[in-house]
Amino acid sequence: MKKNIAKPFVKWAGGKGQLLEKIRHKYPNNLGTDIKKYAEPFIGGGAVLFDILNSYNLEEVYISDINSELIYTYRAIKDNVNELIKMLTDFEREYLSENDDKRKIMYYEKRDRFNNIKSANQSGVELAALFIFLNKTCFNGLYRVNSKGEYNVPQGKYKNPCICDKDNLLLVSEKLRNVNIINGDYNMSSDFIDDVTFCYFDPPYRPLTETSSFTNYSENKFDDTEQEKLAKFINEMSERGAYILASNSDPKNIDESDDFFDNLYKKYKILRVTANRAINSASDKRGLINELLIYSL
Repeated sequence: MKKNIAKPFVKWAGGKGQLLEKIRHKYPNNLGTDIKKYAEPFIGGGAVLFDILNSYNLEEVYISDINSELIYTYRAIKDNVNELIKMLTDFEREYLSENDDKRKIMYYEKRDRFNNIKSANQSGVELAALFIFLNKTCFNGLYRVNSKGEYNVPQGKYKNPCICDKDNLLLVSEKLRNVNIINGDYNMSSDFIDDVTFCYFDPPYRPLTETSSFTNYSENKFDDTEQEKLAKFINEMSERGAYILASNSDPKNIDESDDFFDNLYKKYKILRVTANRAINSASDKRGLINELLIYSL
């Protein structure tokens, strides 16, 4: 790892690592000068956030998410990284020393413990450590919950997962030092966003097919009505003078006549960029598809 270059500490469905170079070209030209603030209200794995933090010195940074456990983990890294590293180191040592059968037992015990803490609405370093452990050892790094809000992703089959990346966690903690970390939906960012703010919106994508909505990110659904509400919010922030950048799926991958986002964001520039994604739940159905980058004129 290059010195002082922090990277996402979890794998995240729809993560922007592979598109980062294309996204970077759509940052505002005056970022760091006239644009002094950054807001990302659907933080997820934070690939764009860390690229911004690694490259620019901004006066204020705001991130938020409705996923409480994800936000607790960001806060634990910011405020209690040494305790978190110690716990993850213990998890890693135990997990890697076991055979496959005992690893499986340990995984499901940790998953049950995570759900017990989650259902009790508790937070703290243990929850964050379990969150990272599960992310590093579950199937494909997914975060999925059932109708009861229980995390239900099965164990992955990684031979030597890096559960505790100490150096990166320390860098992430340093980068988050002056970041406002909020548990809530995107509307809460309204009080932060103004005419010197760069806003990046990476909401749950509109599913391309019925089977592509393979994961519930939280207990809340993000359907077309929610996409329309978000577009209205984005318009309001744009009218304040904020610079807007947003990502979403491209319905035209499936139906060339589907102009849902073209109509919804007709006030903006829309760039179609190529990504390697799965468009349904089968991992062998991966391929190159288009995604949308929507940005201020």
